[in-house]
Amino acid sequence: MASPILGRRVWQRARARCEYCQMPQEFDPLPFQIDHIIARKHHGPTRMENLALACFACNNHKGPNIAGIDPDTHAVTPLFHPRRDNWQEHFVWHGPELVGRTPVGRATIAVLAINILRRLALRRALMEEGVFPPP
Repeated sequence: MASPILGRRVWQRARARCEYCQMPQEFDPLPFQIDHIIARKHHGPTRMENLALACFACNNHKGPNIAGIDPDTHAVTPLFHPRRDNWQEHFVWHGPELVGRTPVGRATIAVLAINILRRLALRRALMEEGVFPPP
């Protein structure tokens, strides 16, 4: 588990939003969590370069996974790595739906179930209010 100081640094770096789906904590009813990008069970260290802020939905679906299946190519593909990958390179918003631009993006969306109906509904409502996606 991350120390309180390390945890605050992760929150600040992420600007209090999920580093996978970009949901700000202020609009999500469940508390965000610090994710080990490479899970501890895979010997991922508890250091800044291996930690990401994740909403409960993304973190719960991600679990210890580091790869998934790209739904287009059916190839085993690494998941998005917030410390190494550029978010805009792998993802784009089409309304409230997050779309993968690359195999990494598509596999991440599939494994993390980013476009499940309740999350789409929340993002749609926030878009109608003009507060999502974040700048």
